[in-house]
Amino acid sequence: MNRPISVLLADDQVLLREALGTVLGADPRIEIAGGVDDGAAAVSFVLSHRVDVVLMDVRMPGMDGIAATVEVLRASPQTRVLILTTFDLDEYVFGGIQAGASGFLTKDARPQDLCDAVCRVAEGDAAIAPRAAASLLRHVRRQALPSDGLLNALTPREREVFALLARGASNAEIGSKLYLTDNTVKTHVKAVLAGLGLSDRIQVVIWAYENGLVQPGDSSASEAHPFG
Repeated sequence: MNRPISVLLADDQVLLREALGTVLGADPRIEIAGGVDDGAAAVSFVLSHRVDVVLMDVRMPGMDGIAATVEVLRASPQTRVLILTTFDLDEYVFGGIQAGASGFLTKDARPQDLCDAVCRVAEGDAAIAPRAAASLLRHVRRQALPSDGLLNALTPREREVFALLARGASNAEIGSKLYLTDNTVKTHVKAVLAGLGLSDRIQVVIWAYENGLVQPGDSSASEAHPFG
């Protein structure tokens, strides 16, 4: 992205919105588009402004963050949602991912981690805090997912890309490990998603865990952020 990432802050706590704005606004990669205090206002804002990433609280009056995520992505499919909440309960994590969120962080995230997560989500990567990832995996072990026999339909290179995606590698990490350009990585990622019938990178991680292809504790390049 050749311009700053436009971020909307959706949280009903004014002081927290101001603190988040200060942290994110200090990063030259990011600009704050605005702040709202409920989910419905977030949807309205996205309809009338260019927003790359919505930093979305879960618990807000009126329309909550999960419902708002669904409506934001319906109104603006190119916008990404990064859920930020005090809670990392299973139903919040899984509900956010089901709604189409690209990431899930708790409010005790370090400022640099938050900025990096916003940037990664804006570029199409996933960002899930380790605590939230544990909740997600506990939940998805109860879900039915497709057979790993679908991997046979992928090319050898696509299987290499899949293996890195399954461990939470970003496009840049995949390109570095496999000596591929960014555009080539994006092409392979799309092919992997299409081949497995999955909609996003987070589902690749879930699919891999459910089918026993990676184990808890596996990671690509960062132990602190095994899912992005």
